[in-house]
Amino acid sequence: MNPTEITTLGGGCFWCLEAVFDRMKGVLSVESGYMGGQVVNPSYEAVCLGTTGHAEVVRITFDPSKVTFKDILTVFFAVHDPTTLNRQGNDAGTQYRSAIFYESPEQLQTARAVINALDVADSVVTEVTPAVVFYEAEAYHQEYFARNPNGGYCQFVVRPKVEKFNRYFAEFAQ
Repeated sequence: MNPTEITTLGGGCFWCLEAVFDRMKGVLSVESGYMGGQVVNPSYEAVCLGTTGHAEVVRITFDPSKVTFKDILTVFFAVHDPTTLNRQGNDAGTQYRSAIFYESPEQLQTARAVINALDVADSVVTEVTPAVVFYEAEAYHQEYFARNPNGGYCQFVVRPKVEKFNRYFAEFAQ
């Protein structure tokens, strides 16, 4: 069996990132959840209040022989705005911050290199910190876009990110 890697990313609402990375070749699983806060077993409602310190994140398990961490970060930075502090579109609050929770020194090095290569590197507010405890989000958040493609938020926020991925990253699509 091939070894796998894990990374955890925050870039606004986890529904958006999950929908994009579910379509990426080499990605084995994507789970929506919470990371980076100080409350044990936070609920969605508590995270939304912005008092737990957690970010909405996706934990991505991938096969590095099929997709690199750098490739994942390239897509990540293309489908969210890493220059807006604690906000993605109309979603505002620390729970929507841009974040990379790295799992190894190699991931840290790659994250820094990818950020430094961005045209807007001097404006990037993406938090780059070691991974801590991941709390899986409630079941109704998992595969949200796949189960609710016609919902208003999915139509106006999630779908454009999926379409952007399909348009600009066809080589990474499953």
